[in-house]
Amino acid sequence: MVKHMILWQLKEELSDAERESVKRGIREGLESLIGKVPGLIAVHVQTEGLASSNADILLDSTLENEAALAAYAVHPEHVAVADGRVRPYTRTRLCMDYEC
Repeated sequence: MVKHMILWQLKEELSDAERESVKRGIREGLESLIGKVPGLIAVHVQTEGLASSNADILLDSTLENEAALAAYAVHPEHVAVADGRVRPYTRTRLCMDYEC
């Protein structure tokens, strides 16, 4: 199996209400990919970090293997969520993929 972990920071200009709406949209969009993207086993999106956090959103996903991860990256359902709900509202992205 492969873990695909992402940390995002939201754009600073978003209001508190916009930030909450964006977080909800990202969580709903990414978690809805289960059953739509072959090889995607689990998705968890954390949006409520402690005050000590310097990231706003964590994606913790599990895929069958590295080939499934590569297919996930370009899958139309995933690209639609990334382009519509994530990229327009985030300013930084850190990613770590590893075998588990």
